[in-house]
Amino acid sequence: MSGFGKYMLKRLLNMLFSLFVLITLLFFMFRLIPGDPLSMYIDVDISIEAKEMLMKQFGLDKPLFEQYIAYMKNLAQGNFGLSFQYNKPALEIVGDRFWSTCILMVTSLGIAFFIGIIAGTVLAWMRGTRFEVSSITAVLFIRCAPVFWIGMIFVMVFAFKLQWFPLGGMNTPGTHFEHTWQKYFNTDFLYHLFLPAITCGINMAATPLLVMRASMLEVIKEDFIELATARGLSKARVMFKHAMRNALLPVATLFAVEAGLAVGGVVLIETVFRWPGMGREIVLAIGARDYPVAQTAFVLIGAMVILFNLLADMIYAYLDPRVTYN
Repeated sequence: MSGFGKYMLKRLLNMLFSLFVLITLLFFMFRLIPGDPLSMYIDVDISIEAKEMLMKQFGLDKPLFEQYIAYMKNLAQGNFGLSFQYNKPALEIVGDRFWSTCILMVTSLGIAFFIGIIAGTVLAWMRGTRFEVSSITAVLFIRCAPVFWIGMIFVMVFAFKLQWFPLGGMNTPGTHFEHTWQKYFNTDFLYHLFLPAITCGINMAATPLLVMRASMLEVIKEDFIELATARGLSKARVMFKHAMRNALLPVATLFAVEAGLAVGGVVLIETVFRWPGMGREIVLAIGARDYPVAQTAFVLIGAMVILFNLLADMIYAYLDPRVTYN
């Protein structure tokens, strides 16, 4: 097996172990919360026999460790359990919302890193100017502001007053789609996606921007930058083709970290913009003590973050030829 193959196998095993730990922690965390999870869904006057039947249906009549073993066996078969609230498979409830969250999260990350890389490169090249100082001040202000507050400001200005964008939702009410592909790939969906994605993206852009700026300040001191300038290459070509690529390494490793932080931001943005994603579903499920739905959502989000970590490692290896696979 090649060095790259061994490296990927090792990373895959690490991913599976991390996912196993996450699933285990989530299982015990939810079930150790005091109280009966079915108490919100059954009548107080229900008979003992009927209650025991419901407990058996949802697998809550067994000791905690036996529940855990049964849950892991079902999970290996793709069964995430039944929702207490809807009495339907939890994966079926979360599945559709998972893709809505993924699209919003990936779009927001794309916007954040595009703005951060380009703006960080330009600001490093313009170090010491008034434009750079004022820009950094504005970036730090936006980064410190809560994402839900920025979302409410954007809704008030661009959706309510100017009416450029809808107030919320993912599609115009009353719209029907023949298949899932049509639901996500249409102009109406992009119209609803733009404002929440921009809001979350702008809020997250500060970190990659500052990291890119700091990395660029180190790179532009290197001899090969002076050599490229001496060769008569244009300022833009030196800045973007030579300096920027070599400064991207720290930003690439930051991608996985930002992906994890983006989950929290997306949850709040989904609430502000009434985006039908996993964030809203988690809030509703925890409020209703619907543990299987909340667990399923957290597991899918955790798997997504772990995959982003692997992607960051691969990007780092691509950008830096000096990286070796051990």
